[in-house]
Amino acid sequence: MSGLLAAAPVDVADEVLATTGIGSPLAWQIVSLLALLSALAVLVRWWYHQRKR
Repeated sequence: MSGLLAAAPVDVADEVLATTGIGSPLAWQIVSLLALLSALAVLVRWWYHQRKR
C-alpha cells in the first residue's frame, strides 16, 4: 500500500508533463528557437543604434 502511494506523485508528474508538452523535445526546440530569435533581435537593435550614431 505504501509503495503505491509513493509512486503516485511520479505518475501524476509524468502525466502533467505529457499533457502540457513541457517534457517533449519539440517544446524545448521551440523555446530555444525563441531565445535565439530574441537574442538576434537584441543584437540587430544594438548594431542599428551603433550605426545611427
